[in-house]
Amino acid sequence: MTPVNAMFGEVTAERRIAAAPLSHVSVELGHLYMEDFEAGPDRLRRLFRRVAPWAGAVRSTWEERMPGRQARVSTCFLVDDYFSRFSSPAESVPMVLDAAADSGLSIDYLARESACAEPAGLVEDRLVDDPPPGANGSRPPVKETGWLCNGMRSPQAGAAVQAMGKAQRWAPPAQNAKRGHSIFVDVELWDESGQHRTWSCPFLAAVWQLLRLGLLRDAGRLPLRPVPRPSAWPTDWDALPPIVQLNEQAPPFTAYTTMSVLSSRFLPVELAVRTILSQVAVDAEVLRQVAGRSEGEGIRLDEEIVDRISYVFT
Repeated sequence: MTPVNAMFGEVTAERRIAAAPLSHVSVELGHLYMEDFEAGPDRLRRLFRRVAPWAGAVRSTWEERMPGRQARVSTCFLVDDYFSRFSSPAESVPMVLDAAADSGLSIDYLARESACAEPAGLVEDRLVDDPPPGANGSRPPVKETGWLCNGMRSPQAGAAVQAMGKAQRWAPPAQNAKRGHSIFVDVELWDESGQHRTWSCPFLAAVWQLLRLGLLRDAGRLPLRPVPRPSAWPTDWDALPPIVQLNEQAPPFTAYTTMSVLSSRFLPVELAVRTILSQVAVDAEVLRQVAGRSEGEGIRLDEEIVDRISYVFT
């Protein structure tokens, strides 16, 4: 018999988790729809003029928090090319950059919303159901239904619990962690037509926040990294890299915290985003990595991911 020499080791000891470069805050200067671009440069200038004071306030706040040190503040802009294709990067991107510059704003990173669909499966895999008290397992899991909520749905009035059983009476929905009264949220994460899945706007926005926070990994690697701006803007959105670094001297795209200046029309979307993120289990090693680095800089991060995200709605 030939002896066999085997070596065994802990799988966790062999894991390699890439570290994300981290700014102190990532400021989103806008997320526009097709109609905003179709309205022309004047519409974009008006929108950026509303954003400019808030972007300046964020920078000043972090400069006060980091006395004697340089605050790392990066800016980004998200283009919706997932739900509607309009114009081309060659036409639209210069218009956005010029309108921002006219308001004294500099965009460090430009991202395509369709790029958020690429790592969306990573977030789906980390969804954790939040069953309400007394749940009996009759509700299908979110990965089967594509719907996620923050509590107990209202039962269907008139539906029988079991054969020959009494019909259920209507009851109101209830939030799991309510304060006084419930604010019940039920979010559609995707829909499917045949083999094609379309991710919802809130789910893609949740992916976008996790990308900006540097909390997503694909087999230990960062799923998306910014690339330098091309020498010429392409005429097709698919030819544009997922995240383009416009400013060579910009602080990192990923950051300890995020702040988004958005139109008030995004209020319901961002409520859904926070509901989704409250049920995403981020890799524990990634969380420890980010926490260790923030502590080394004397920055205290909130434990809850949603508390690292802030907004201004104009």
